[in-house]
Amino acid sequence: MLDLDSVSDRACALHERAVSLRAEGEVAAARRACRQAVALFEKASGRSHPDVANALLELAGAERDLGRLGDAARSAARAAKILAPFARSMRGNIDIARLRVQALVRQSEILVARGAYGAAEAPCKQAIRIAENEIKADEDIAFALNALGIVYKYTSRFDEAEPIYRRALALTIRSRGRSDPEVASILHNLGGLEHSRGRYARAEPYARRSVAIRERALGPDHPSVAADTAALAAILDGRGKREEAEALLRRAIDVFARTLGKQHFEVGFNLGQLAAVCHGSGRLTEASRLYKRALRIQRRALGPRHPVLAATMANFAQLREARAKRRPR
Repeated sequence: MLDLDSVSDRACALHERAVSLRAEGEVAAARRACRQAVALFEKASGRSHPDVANALLELAGAERDLGRLGDAARSAARAAKILAPFARSMRGNIDIARLRVQALVRQSEILVARGAYGAAEAPCKQAIRIAENEIKADEDIAFALNALGIVYKYTSRFDEAEPIYRRALALTIRSRGRSDPEVASILHNLGGLEHSRGRYARAEPYARRSVAIRERALGPDHPSVAADTAALAAILDGRGKREEAEALLRRAIDVFARTLGKQHFEVGFNLGQLAAVCHGSGRLTEASRLYKRALRIQRRALGPRHPVLAATMANFAQLREARAKRRPR
């Protein structure tokens, strides 16, 4: 006879292990543990239980981190479908409300990763309403606000994004303290916002603080630290500090390749950034090689219509034009 309590305990242990592995940057192992947890929760509680939704959301996060965006979208959509009837029957239940916020934010994150920026706003706003009206906890409100700030940044609504980020930062510091990695996440985003505005001098302190906080918390070889490092590199390149920018990008690419795989979209994206730095330094042959490598990875990881791919193709076209002008006639 199947001991369902034992199965549920094993599922809980696997889910907790998956969360820890993902936090440590062991994303592929986290995905495997998540998949096992989902299967065990289904066996213990049925396919439509909130525990299954919870495990699916962690699975979707790991799949997004690995660049498996189609899989991530399906996992997040299934979690949201499971939670929908509970939203009506268990309104006011904090645990269910928190899962709904996580599901909505996860859906928004996946839409942003796929380049569907316009569609990503609505789930964030719904998550904020649930967090403010049902949960009423600083960190949940900040979590949803930060996601909306990201959407506004990608849709060039910079003046709307800034106060949202600042509110999220204040709430996160109040609930978690100044040295928490979640603080680093919002500082990273504030730096990215100023970078998008072309205000590189304002962006640099945010980015440096983000790297320092995250590196102290997670160590230098974590993919989240690599993401902060790459963001700082882009800002430094904007300030003309190309040698430091190049060194930081090479370090970030190495970490991404080792932790997420050589064909991951973060590798492809940052190879494109490195190519642009080499291009700006006049090293056109090296830049051309890097652009070609970046484009191969980006096409495979992101598909043919992603905005990141379009930007890299435009940069490569500029380089080819510059090389053509250098050739003797």
